[in-house]
Amino acid sequence: MIRRGLIVLALLAALPAGAADRFIVLQSTTSTRNSGLFDLILPIFRARTGIEVRVVAVGTGQAIRNAARGDGDALLVHDREAERRFVAAGHGTARHDVMYNDFAIVGPRADPAGVAGMADAPAALARIARARAPFASRGDDSGTHKAELRLWRAGGIDPAAQSGRWYRETGSGMGATLNVGTGMGAYVLTDRASWIAFGNKRGHRILVEGDARLFNQYGIVAVSKRRHPRVKAKLAREFVDWMLSGEGQAAIAAHRIDGRQLFFPNARR
Repeated sequence: MIRRGLIVLALLAALPAGAADRFIVLQSTTSTRNSGLFDLILPIFRARTGIEVRVVAVGTGQAIRNAARGDGDALLVHDREAERRFVAAGHGTARHDVMYNDFAIVGPRADPAGVAGMADAPAALARIARARAPFASRGDDSGTHKAELRLWRAGGIDPAAQSGRWYRETGSGMGATLNVGTGMGAYVLTDRASWIAFGNKRGHRILVEGDARLFNQYGIVAVSKRRHPRVKAKLAREFVDWMLSGEGQAAIAAHRIDGRQLFFPNARR
């Protein structure tokens, strides 16, 4: 880590005067920020290009709405269908797969609903609902929240009918929702990167994983200058291209906590 930092500093020192003043705004998710991914990869990108990336980390739904107003130059989120609609509506130039991980259901060791070891996520959620065991949802239109709602529907459950009872919507990001969940002994659907990086587990552990429906794909999009003339299209294109390049993909793969890889690059140019 020290050696990588020295390399980054050396590259920054070699940049031409004024290069470090260039920046783009990236609309992205709380999971990418809270996991520490950007702390690792963005200094490498800036050292190579002189472009600073300023991240707005919100839920995926809010990130897409922000970018659709032109309040960002690029978008890195995890809701493939919403990303495709964003591009189809003319707000983005093209959507690219960039990396993936997965979701998991975490919960207290006592596991009152008895879901530990299940590999069928909708069935596990249905069992949680039948037990009326506490469940903390982000409830914020994020990519994680949308994935959670798809899983409830697959299990034949409408959790909104139980809002404020055993089903608690935090309206917050992943870290805050995990804090609520661990504090109240609730089950939570989380992306694995956020869970690995989360430091307040309080005995909670992963109980349900391995279902193909828990796959979590991230996509990257440059915002369209034709639709939003103020965006920094050239700089955003450089960032997208770097994220999809061999160096960018290797930087993503290098992000680990306690030896565990958080994101898996899968760009296809």
